[in-house]
Amino acid sequence: MLAIIIVSWNVRDLLDRCLTTAHASLAGAGIAYRIVVVDNASTDGTCDMLRAKHPGVEVIATGCNLGFAGGNNLALRRILAHDDSCIRYVLLLNPDTEAVGDAIPVLVRYLEERPDVAVVGPRLRYPDGTVQSTRRRFPTPGVLFWESTPLEWRWSHNPWVRRYRCIDLPDDREQTVDWLVGAALMVRRSAIERAGLLDAGFVMYSEELEWQQRLRAYGRIVYLPSAEIVHHEGKSSAQVPTWRLITFHQSRLRYARLRYGDGLAKVLRIFLMTTYGAELCIEGGKWLLGHRRDLRRQRIAGYLMFLRALARGEESGAEV
Repeated sequence: MLAIIIVSWNVRDLLDRCLTTAHASLAGAGIAYRIVVVDNASTDGTCDMLRAKHPGVEVIATGCNLGFAGGNNLALRRILAHDDSCIRYVLLLNPDTEAVGDAIPVLVRYLEERPDVAVVGPRLRYPDGTVQSTRRRFPTPGVLFWESTPLEWRWSHNPWVRRYRCIDLPDDREQTVDWLVGAALMVRRSAIERAGLLDAGFVMYSEELEWQQRLRAYGRIVYLPSAEIVHHEGKSSAQVPTWRLITFHQSRLRYARLRYGDGLAKVLRIFLMTTYGAELCIEGGKWLLGHRRDLRRQRIAGYLMFLRALARGEESGAEV
């Protein structure tokens, strides 16, 4: 039996489409399944839509935003604690995804036939059909200073990107990888029971990276392009872009500390404060020159919020 967990926040229509295509993908496959939606306090009528259009879906209304890891863990605890061993696989699925054809049964059968695999993930495509980069090697310290920082904006073709994002490997071939982007991950239940749940200290971003580092001790991580899923990337987090930037780097600081120690995490924090402080000065200068002042005002406000968030984390000793 398969359990599908979807953590959702304010993407009602995309969630509706996700559920519809998941049911269609599994129709006639002979695979028993249940779907659990964890609603992270949506305000767009998500729960009403689920009751009206998908009454067979189990809904956990959290009443607050637990993030990706916290929401998935809530459902995983229910599944692992109260179910017998009939559930063998768990699919963590983003609400902004659409299964293409028999993608979900293909992933299930792959795990059934290969007991040495702990995690399998599909090829993801953007709505326009282009392939989304999902394969990853584990990040080196250099990647932590580059990804989603001003350094990437100004030096996108740097020495780390090709290796980190597996650009040197074809995206149309099945392959074992270090980890996969977490929009659609099918995980063997026994591996979860041994590796543990996601680290809820990561509110969003890097949680699937850290989790797959633990899961990898109990089986391979495999990219399977014969299964395809469309991904409308970042539709929840795009609603709050400054929060997304803050959360991404807070999660990376946490990962740096867990993986490489306090020393590197402190250096990374200083780097982020310095580089984004420089961006703040640049935007301030452009505002003084009268260049697109509304845009500059928005960016200045965002960078100030970002810098304050990092400073608060440092002063409070909070795990970020």
